[in-house]
Amino acid sequence: MANEGPLAMNVTILERVMRHDRLVVIAGLSLLILLSWSYLLLNADVGTDDMAGMAMSMGPVPWTLERWAVMLLMWLVMMVAMMLPGAAPMILLYTRIARGHDPQSKPAVGTGFFTLGYIAVWSGYSVAAVALHFWLDHLALLSPMMKTTSITVAGSVLVMAGLYQWTPLKHACLKRCRSPLEFVLSHWRTGANGAFIMGIQHGLYCVGCCWVIMLLLFFGGVMNPYCIAGIAAFVLVEKLFPGGPWFSRVAGTLLMAWGVGVLMAL
Repeated sequence: MANEGPLAMNVTILERVMRHDRLVVIAGLSLLILLSWSYLLLNADVGTDDMAGMAMSMGPVPWTLERWAVMLLMWLVMMVAMMLPGAAPMILLYTRIARGHDPQSKPAVGTGFFTLGYIAVWSGYSVAAVALHFWLDHLALLSPMMKTTSITVAGSVLVMAGLYQWTPLKHACLKRCRSPLEFVLSHWRTGANGAFIMGIQHGLYCVGCCWVIMLLLFFGGVMNPYCIAGIAAFVLVEKLFPGGPWFSRVAGTLLMAWGVGVLMAL
């Protein structure tokens, strides 16, 4: 019985912590976002300088299995750093409603599964982005700084990103991202599996909203911290600020004009 005392005390402390599920979720999200941005900022200059040096001394860097893994990790961390802040209100709302739906449950656990489902979708996007990255690199259309060297590709990406800002699909997905309560009420599922599925569904809406704008990384430079921060800020304004849909359309018009200007410079 004496050995059970510390164990029982630890369980009691854990239960008390879990009762403050909102604080646990905020702390977890903040830590994940902080780690993601720290990774990006610490590796941005180092990674691109190393690749530039290798390119000048050895020619094109081969796509080994290790490089595929590094690139996938890089893209996944970028997606987490850029998208998780905008998804935070949705995640916190899920925690609150889960607590109200079942006061005896542990909403922080369900929220973890919701977040995993959300990240899983962006992991799939990261795989597609790495495949595109490989293709552009194979065609010698990327600089060692992982920025497109083709004016045609640069202008086309800008025009495509701008056009997409005006499409019905873009704004249907943006509406879901801007209306967390509506999403929860219309997609609610119970249990860990249900939370994971809800995270996947919300992640699909977010990908539908932002997949084209993320391609601007190839224009500004993959792992360019200023480009990453700019796109992350753009996503936050679209999703969280009043007038986000109008901001999206105005930005789309400016992107199209910019892209046309780039293409006309050919």
